[in-house]
Amino acid sequence: MLPLTTPRLVLRALRPEDAPVLHAYRNDPEAARYQDWPLPYSMAAAERLTVEQRGIAGPEVGGWVQLGVEQAGELIGDLAVGLDRTGATATVGYTLRPDRWRQGLGTEAVGALVDALFERGTTRVVATLDPLNLASARLLERLGFGYVGRVQGGAFVRGAWVDDDRYAVTAAERAAWLGRPRTPPAEVHLVDVTDEDRPRLDALAPHHTQERFVATMAGSFADAADPEVHGGAPVVPWMRAIEADGEIVGFLMVAQSRWPGEPPYLWRLLIDRRHQGRGIGSRAVGMLVERLRAEGHERLLVSWVRDEGGPEPFYLALGFRLTGGIEDGEHEGELLLR
Repeated sequence: MLPLTTPRLVLRALRPEDAPVLHAYRNDPEAARYQDWPLPYSMAAAERLTVEQRGIAGPEVGGWVQLGVEQAGELIGDLAVGLDRTGATATVGYTLRPDRWRQGLGTEAVGALVDALFERGTTRVVATLDPLNLASARLLERLGFGYVGRVQGGAFVRGAWVDDDRYAVTAAERAAWLGRPRTPPAEVHLVDVTDEDRPRLDALAPHHTQERFVATMAGSFADAADPEVHGGAPVVPWMRAIEADGEIVGFLMVAQSRWPGEPPYLWRLLIDRRHQGRGIGSRAVGMLVERLRAEGHERLLVSWVRDEGGPEPFYLALGFRLTGGIEDGEHEGELLLR
């Protein structure tokens, strides 16, 4: 199985000469923050690991191996792979030097490993991580992994039992993820929500790491059926399914006040995880803006949670600006339509 090559990387067996680099980044506080190796990580431990792993050809049934991640001849991280006694299920772990973060290298390395495991006959790959490690969770989501659940006190790390989040992907799920549409659609439309559309709308979902920022479809329909009161009267929900090239891929809902002059509020916006990154959300909001301008509205309001992984960059890129107001604990933004 080894070496594996990608456009920028080589996955290979560790070598004794890797020990100094391995020792250095395993003692880096950022790299070690969510990992379970003992700290400080000794040079003797690094030398022992690199000697033990030299010459391995790939994962071993019933055991664990550690692979080096090389870029331009330099070790930049390592991957752990464990196979169960049947070889059907693999568990993976990954570490990248902090100076190589935010370049997509971790996604590239783990993706290559996962695909190689499926090619050799593995049928399911799992990964566990600290619930606070959002960057690691988003890496798995980019590869098509789904959230399985949280085990309270499921991992013993540096003398304490800590919670453990579990992710997994099957060979069929990975193939479907790789086959999803990834280019901008030719057509995007806002269409009426019908009873026939409800099953497809109910199936829409964001990534797990986005769930704290986006209401579920069930929650959105419940809010529309029993809208909140504003200014002494219930708001009027205006909802549309977002259709891209004939497929329902998202949902949009606006809260409209019964009182003249009150600006509309973008109450819900959800793009299914399989269709994110295609520019659909911005096009849907653009069509909404055109409609509101034609109706004579001067402002569009929205609110969001200001936190890592939240939608603030999306709204700011569309021209929304923070007003300084707080709406149900969320920061209010407005887009001037004139």
